[in-house]
Amino acid sequence: MQYKNIVVAGAVLATGMAGCGVAPGKPDGQAAEKPTTYLDRANMDTTVKPGDDFFLYVNGTWVKKTPIPGDKTRWGSFDELRDKTNRSVHTLLEEVVKEKAAAGTAQFNVAAFYKSGMDTVAIDKAGSSILQKQLDAIKAISTPQQLLELIVANGTTGLQTVLPNYIGPDDKNVSRNIVQFTQGGLGLPSKDYYTDKDADAEKNREAYRAYIGKILKLGGADTASAGKDALAIFGLEQKLAAASLYPKEMRDPQKMYNKYSLEAFTRQTPGISWKAVFAQMGIHGEDTLLVTVPQYYKTLSGLLASTPLDVWKAYLTYNLLSDMAPYLGRQFEEARFDFYDKTLSGQKQQKPRWERVMQVINGSIGEQLGKLYVDRYFKPEAKQKMMELVQNLQDAFSNRIKNLDWMSDATKQKAEAKLGAFMKKIGYPDHWKDYSGLEITPDDYAQNVLNAAAFEFKRDRAKLGKPVDRTEWGMTPNTVNAYYNPAFNEIVFPAAILQFPFFDFGADDAVNYGGIGAVIGHEMTHGFDDQGAQYAADGNLKNWWTPDDEKKFKAKTKMVEEQFNKYTVLDSVHINGALTLGENIADLGGITIAYDAFKKTKQGQGNELIDGFTPDQRFFLSWGQIWRGKATPERARQLIKIDPHSPAEWRAMGPLTNFEPWYKAFNVQPGDKMYKPENERAKIW
Repeated sequence: MQYKNIVVAGAVLATGMAGCGVAPGKPDGQAAEKPTTYLDRANMDTTVKPGDDFFLYVNGTWVKKTPIPGDKTRWGSFDELRDKTNRSVHTLLEEVVKEKAAAGTAQFNVAAFYKSGMDTVAIDKAGSSILQKQLDAIKAISTPQQLLELIVANGTTGLQTVLPNYIGPDDKNVSRNIVQFTQGGLGLPSKDYYTDKDADAEKNREAYRAYIGKILKLGGADTASAGKDALAIFGLEQKLAAASLYPKEMRDPQKMYNKYSLEAFTRQTPGISWKAVFAQMGIHGEDTLLVTVPQYYKTLSGLLASTPLDVWKAYLTYNLLSDMAPYLGRQFEEARFDFYDKTLSGQKQQKPRWERVMQVINGSIGEQLGKLYVDRYFKPEAKQKMMELVQNLQDAFSNRIKNLDWMSDATKQKAEAKLGAFMKKIGYPDHWKDYSGLEITPDDYAQNVLNAAAFEFKRDRAKLGKPVDRTEWGMTPNTVNAYYNPAFNEIVFPAAILQFPFFDFGADDAVNYGGIGAVIGHEMTHGFDDQGAQYAADGNLKNWWTPDDEKKFKAKTKMVEEQFNKYTVLDSVHINGALTLGENIADLGGITIAYDAFKKTKQGQGNELIDGFTPDQRFFLSWGQIWRGKATPERARQLIKIDPHSPAEWRAMGPLTNFEPWYKAFNVQPGDKMYKPENERAKIW
């Protein structure tokens, strides 16, 4: 289910809720937590040479001794900070439910939503009865036209299946919002899961078919019909998958930009009248749309007519029940967990109930929860300090652009103009979203979810015909992450990312620049990675490169792609260098720019040892520890298919092998396993 229709067009620091760091305040009556050791030798394995495996040198003892918690599929610096932040939000939630707030306020909505989600007795008792109206509507379908109309109607309530869409800036005219349709309809994480031929892939497909059948049986189907329908539903998804693109193929913004008039696209998809679809969505006065994968919709158009209605009805029933499973009671929720989390990701047990409910609230009325978080925990001085750090990194990046030996002056001027035009968002929005009219009650969890989703659809649709709102955020303040959005040419750092180990007021500059400094540089570099470099200073998708400079840039990025293609995960699975290219470029740029900025500080220009380490060594140790982490084998395999980020150990080490100051800091020499000859080192920004 899509609760939030804001689509961040750029890349983020990490998948899920993971990210970086300025310490927030503590609740009244609690002592402030202050790390006593910013670089903990107890986590290191100094028997490993830094030049052989820097990740294990920095994190080896932690890796050996630290288990992945049973309710997690990954654990490390990002996850620890997310866990700490979530506990702070939990404290907030437990206190806000005791308040008597006025209806419609952030306090009331958050408290009511939380109460409804924690009332498992009422949720179990209601089961799937809350969906009876939708289930009856599916059963009543008797024509392909009614089928399409119900698919569109469900989408307006957040139940998007085969017609996923949102409203956002037109990439080639970013001052104007436009309706955008993407590929969808699949229950497995990506196309790979339908096409891979290995034993694990077939095992996952078998488990998925069993899951479909189980959901249908929980919805009232008998065993025989559930099994038959599961096979038919999976067969339909296979056809949709065949017309879809792989994640790596969707990284080309030019390829994803396909603009049509409604009439022209209707001619290509005769089973779908786009004028009628728009009218049913409540969209009037719009005559164009953007389509990321036209072939998907051409195939869908045929399938709407050629696939038996009974199969479509089973498909819609399954999707409705599966999407809503977390809100329909223990049996539905456990069935979904067993497949998506346990089987696909290796998670042993569910997260605590409060945390699951909190995540739903964050996805449904996130800015109301986020405002409460900011009011309670965020220090205003953190925002000011971050602005200073961002400016320092921006200056360092500008200086690097000026001194590039491979780029012409004409392209340098355009690059500097783009860098100088960055919009910077720190902590939380200047203008909070208005939730007036949204009905949230303390006694109906599933209905709250549906109400919030329908409310967000209406908010999204209302953007049409209005100027693009550049103040809008794509993440909530209590999200431990950061992102770059090319359409706004902005870098965004939510409040929750501004904590140790990424930043702390008491830490030395080496620690802060190796942590949050590299994160800032990472997001800045996204404006100049293989995707971001295709967007100009004004946010529009247009070429600002000379042909010769563009050719050189692509050759340099190809080196990074080939470098990461050689790295393996679980001894056999290779990193997908094409899928992870943008993030790998951003990591390389992040460490490079942060180091330059660090060298302008007093500590960076000195040689004072702290805990036996030089300033440069502390900088790189800080970098290494923010990537401290491990994952279950199942999750690691899954992320290789769908995640544009490389695994943590290669994020820690890959960029360093291209960076001379790291070689000098740890005396890395030929013969060391990470050593690369000068002519093989990738250098871009």
